[in-house]
Amino acid sequence: MNYFVNKKILLTGGAGFLGQHLLKELLKKGAKKENIFIPRSKSCDLKILKNVKKSVKGKDIVIHLAGFVGGIGFNRENPGRMIYENLLIGIHLFEQARLAKVKKFVALGTVCCYPKFTPVPFREKDLWNGYPEETNAPYGLAKKMLLVMSQAYRQQYDFNSIFLLPVNLYGPGDNFNPRFSHVIPALIKRIVEAKKKKKKSITVWGTGRATREFLYVEDCARAIVLATGKYNKPEPINIGAGFEISIKELVELIAGLMNYKGKIIWDKTKPDGQPRRCIDTSRAKKEFGFKATTDFKKGLKKTIDWYKKQR
Repeated sequence: MNYFVNKKILLTGGAGFLGQHLLKELLKKGAKKENIFIPRSKSCDLKILKNVKKSVKGKDIVIHLAGFVGGIGFNRENPGRMIYENLLIGIHLFEQARLAKVKKFVALGTVCCYPKFTPVPFREKDLWNGYPEETNAPYGLAKKMLLVMSQAYRQQYDFNSIFLLPVNLYGPGDNFNPRFSHVIPALIKRIVEAKKKKKKSITVWGTGRATREFLYVEDCARAIVLATGKYNKPEPINIGAGFEISIKELVELIAGLMNYKGKIIWDKTKPDGQPRRCIDTSRAKKEFGFKATTDFKKGLKKTIDWYKKQR
């Protein structure tokens, strides 16, 4: 794909988990490192308007991954910051990118945008059929507003922006900080520590009945690059692997891969989050030929091995 050659790109969140993998994929597809600007929050906080103006100036493409994000506990502790920071950055970026005549804007949403009781598999047409799951609603709704902005700006200003909805990601480089981490890195870290301390059990939140879908981070990076180069329509697009696994099965799978024989204790006083998650991925296949290719067990093994090495 020659689409990225000589393009000047703003990649928000480029130093994060997904961003690092996306940067590699962009370079593979012909983008030049010196043409990709990755703002860092310490020196270029995107909540500050002048920083956004500076960041979008002269850019051809904006890929907006950045977000104030975390697991269920973190969402429950920070609902105000979740909605404020994610909305503020998104609003600044859209308007300033339009004014700077950016040619393509790629906004990343989240599976949390979907209503709590969406029929499985989640189809893009169901996005507005209810309220998101309460524990992550402020985050999900802030990201969902980017879809509204994307469609409104296309309608009024003919601004070429697209909106992608990835499921939960996992893979090497994930965030293992217990304050921010999602279920897979949290479980891996917990089991590594339990084995080290010879603990005979680990405690996991919820009942284990909730289901999730997981996408290997390199697959997601490939999907974003394909969509950036080939997709130019207002409709949102799911990005996922198209399978569903219960948290109970996930815990057993990770424990097995890590050879942990201890007991799993379910803390049922803690929330499960959304009851089920599994998306329909047919639109991504049809529109830009994306299909996830990483086997889930192999992806988990790579993630576990990476974490053990980092420690």
